[in-house]
Amino acid sequence: MLARIYRPTRNAMQSGKARTKKWVLEFEPQSPRGIEPLMGWTSSDDMRQQLSLDFDTKEEAVAYAEKNAIPFQVFEPHSATPKAKTYSDNFRYDRKVPWSH
Repeated sequence: MLARIYRPTRNAMQSGKARTKKWVLEFEPQSPRGIEPLMGWTSSDDMRQQLSLDFDTKEEAVAYAEKNAIPFQVFEPHSATPKAKTYSDNFRYDRKVPWSH
């Protein structure tokens, strides 16, 4: 069963970067999810799909996977490019869209 090692991205609903510093080891699903005929819920009989392990560094996650003979794939994080903006940019005269009403 293949495992993914990656660093999660930040939540799109928040501006903070909580829970983006650690590396995560998750297992790929072995079987597709099915629909329960009675209630219509999606279900899976794969218990490893619920398992998620957190590590401080990528090397720790790789060492854990190698020690336990887990085949893995590492996904490198994309680096965010910070955009330099100042508060006074909101009031520039050459803005394309007016800031106030």
